[in-house]
Amino acid sequence: MDKIRIIVVDDHPMVLEGMRGMLSQIGFVELAGLAANAYEAMTILKASAADIVITDINMPEISGIELAAKIRTEFPKVKIIAMSTFKERSYISQMIQNGASGYLVKSASREEIEEAILSVHEGKLYMSLDVSLSSADKQEMVNVPMLSSREKEVLLLIADGMTNPQIASKLFISLHTVDSHRKNLLTKFSVNNTASLIKQAAKFNLI
Repeated sequence: MDKIRIIVVDDHPMVLEGMRGMLSQIGFVELAGLAANAYEAMTILKASAADIVITDINMPEISGIELAAKIRTEFPKVKIIAMSTFKERSYISQMIQNGASGYLVKSASREEIEEAILSVHEGKLYMSLDVSLSSADKQEMVNVPMLSSREKEVLLLIADGMTNPQIASKLFISLHTVDSHRKNLLTKFSVNNTASLIKQAAKFNLI
């Protein structure tokens, strides 16, 4: 089996060193790089092939949530595992919405990190044992629709009560384009009206 190449991103040097030590004990893992921020992570990704990025969520300047979105756009084959001290569901669902396939708390054991890496590498969703989510909650997160950045903008403006012409004017796009985005959003959320769209988007913490 080829080794799974991993990049770890965290703004705390002690966390990076701890992860370096932990990953060095896992036989099927190869450390592709350590990054102190999102900029360093993207530089390493461009320079060397990696299979998985394990990133902190709460980082200065560019958060792990924004980094996940960048990786998904520029390196769609790279899997992402979010790592944090937070256990709030909104952070987890935002990471998954932006392309993460797993979530670990920083206190995770080596065995749990191993399991997370293997699960995510195989295309499964992995949730830390410390996150008290029911299987229904986990399934719900997998069902969070994948939205483009423009669809997210349109969704937020719809939630603000704007009409299609107002949205077109604000975003400098045609009325036809707004209408297309609105129809796509209704389809992605499996709803047939704006009220249901807003309700579903709120349920997934997208507005």
